[in-house]
Amino acid sequence: MPGKHSRHFPESMILASKRALVLVFDGVEEVEVVTPIDLLRRAGVHVTVAAVGSQLEVTGRNGIRLGADCLLADVKDDDLYDAFVIPGGPGVAEVRKVTRVGMLAKRHAEAGAFVAAICAAPTLLNDVQLLDERRHTAHFSVKSELPNLDETVPVIRDHNIITSRGAGTAVHFALELITALVSEEAAHEVARSICWTN
Repeated sequence: MPGKHSRHFPESMILASKRALVLVFDGVEEVEVVTPIDLLRRAGVHVTVAAVGSQLEVTGRNGIRLGADCLLADVKDDDLYDAFVIPGGPGVAEVRKVTRVGMLAKRHAEAGAFVAAICAAPTLLNDVQLLDERRHTAHFSVKSELPNLDETVPVIRDHNIITSRGAGTAVHFALELITALVSEEAAHEVARSICWTN
C-alpha cells in the first residue's frame, strides 16, 4: 500500500509500494535528510529512518535534533530496501568508519536496489567501489577524494547509483529518487505540488 503521506497525486500513479531506508547520524546535513524523506513520502514511498549509532535521536550539523524510526543495528542484513539513502554533512567522516554502512550499501547495490548519496556521502560509496566506472557528483569539498566528480549537474543517476552535490541540490536528489522508484510522472506531480520551478 502507498505510504500514508501520499496525498499529492492519484493512487493510480503508484504501481507498487516501494521502500526506502534513509540514514541519520550526528553531524548530518539536516536539509539532505528531511527533503528526501518528505518528498519520497509524498510520492507514496514507505520511508524508514535508521540512526547510525546507539541513540534514536541525532543532532544535525546545525543543532537540529532528528528522530529515527529504528537503529541501523536493528535492520537485518537480508532486509533489502528498494533504495538505500545516505545524506551528507560533516558526520559522514565518522559514518565512513562504520563498516556495516558500506557493507549494506554494497549489498543493496548488488541486489539491484538504488543506492543514493549526497554531499560528502559519495565518498562512502567510493570506499566500497560503488563509484568505479560510474559517473558521479558530490560536494566540491571532497573533490580531492573524488577527482572525477562532475560539478556541472545537480544530480546524476548512473544505473542504480544516484549522487548529488549538497544541500542546495536536495530537491533535485529527492525528485531523481522518486523518478527511479515510482515514475517520472510522480516526480513531476510532487514537484508541482511544492511549487518547484527549477
